[in-house]
Amino acid sequence: MSLLSDVHLGLPFPASPRRMALVSGSYCYYHYGCDGVDDRGWGCGYRTLQTVCSWLAASAHPRETDDHPVPSLKEIQDSLVEMGDKPPSFAGSRDWIGTVEAALCMDHFCAVPGKLIHLPRGQDLGKELETLYAHFQGGGGPVMMGGDRDNSSKGLLGVCSGPKGHHLLVLDPHYYGRAGSLAKAGLQAKGWVCWRELGSFEEGSFYNLCLPQFWTKGSSL
Repeated sequence: MSLLSDVHLGLPFPASPRRMALVSGSYCYYHYGCDGVDDRGWGCGYRTLQTVCSWLAASAHPRETDDHPVPSLKEIQDSLVEMGDKPPSFAGSRDWIGTVEAALCMDHFCAVPGKLIHLPRGQDLGKELETLYAHFQGGGGPVMMGGDRDNSSKGLLGVCSGPKGHHLLVLDPHYYGRAGSLAKAGLQAKGWVCWRELGSFEEGSFYNLCLPQFWTKGSSL
């Protein structure tokens, strides 16, 4: 697959931020249909997990990524059945996964735990800004984010604060097409990777964050 990598690079910051922190290292952008599987409507969590796994593979083994491939949708489902988290009927289904399943799979495929943070309301995101700053400033990778009313899985690649408030850098896996079918500039122009003001997230939705506990400037826990 000709997956695009590091699609946030070159994207302007909102206004002139006084503080910022971005993902370290390199990742590949996984999205609906990138591997020829039409997973529209159910695969966003899997795609965000694949993006995180691509970062883990590149960060832990920058010269040996082929020895640590990113799991396919089928492999993710099969692993959750094997671990006893899902019934056998889950394999081959169109059932969603969230941050809890992603944490299990990070540990299973990459031997890296995921730290789970539960936020009862969207407005509570502001309470975890320092957590996100510490994560990205320390060399952390993409963060997986999911919710209930806002049930569209997404990746977080950075955080910034400035005269226009606080913003999160969001990577949206809902673009549908073969890998490389839209250039990096097109992804940015169409908002598939963009800065979102903290108040734009659904206030009435809970959110879960999954932070991979591995850093490019350190080592896994």
